[in-house]
Amino acid sequence: MGSGPESWPSLTDRGGLLSWYMRGTMGSDRPVDERNISLDDHVSDAITVLDDAGIERCVVMGWSMGVTIAAELALRHPERVAGLLLVAGAPGDSFAGMLPLLPGGVRRFVGLTGTKLLQQAGPVLDKVLHRVPVTDLTTFLLRHSGVIKPSSDPKAVAAAVSRFLQHDWRWYFTLALALGETPRQDLGSIVCPVTLLAGRDDLLATTESMSGPVGALPQARLRVLPCSHYLPLEAPEVVAAELDLLLDRVRSVDFAIESTTGEAFTSGSRSRT
Repeated sequence: MGSGPESWPSLTDRGGLLSWYMRGTMGSDRPVDERNISLDDHVSDAITVLDDAGIERCVVMGWSMGVTIAAELALRHPERVAGLLLVAGAPGDSFAGMLPLLPGGVRRFVGLTGTKLLQQAGPVLDKVLHRVPVTDLTTFLLRHSGVIKPSSDPKAVAAAVSRFLQHDWRWYFTLALALGETPRQDLGSIVCPVTLLAGRDDLLATTESMSGPVGALPQARLRVLPCSHYLPLEAPEVVAAELDLLLDRVRSVDFAIESTTGEAFTSGSRSRT
């Protein structure tokens, strides 16, 4: 949520990628009615972007709270989603998936309360973070602070952080609170290929919060990496490789569906549509 292409360093130079900035972030206009930032609104924006680009069907990627949007897009519009790449984020109930060191029963409360406090502190955060110089020194300190791991590329981190710090922080956390109201999503009806990339040391999305909802899916693949929440910056080559593998799986499934006579592959299997 609120990140730009700089956060996906292994993907920015390859073609065939399309995205948008969430309402009110990075130059995107806020809605006239600022309450229109629900999950419904984000899914509607995704469909509008696809329609405007003339794309009928594609693989959809989501990172962090973007996982909730990507999953909901597949649930509501399965004919538009050929596959899902879900990175470091739980499908719904995001606050309950945070802070793995805390007991499960208090994670949602602590995450929600902390986000509300950060929302109220937004103007102060603006004054501080907008003035932070992104230099070799600050990038080094960030990569060795435990927030982002040293395995990340310094130039990629600097590019991503430079834009991220310029958010309107009250609005950023308003978006997070609105999207965080989404309950845990039931992904049982998703039959397209799904890949999940989880960070073993992620403090904002536990591996369990990602793996649980997809455990019974026939086409799900989970890979746990020695990364934090900023997995796309820390393991960009893995993200690219897993995207290529997912595209191969999608092509294989599409070929099998086109080749079948219409009979079920196995007992109990379901149609993609």
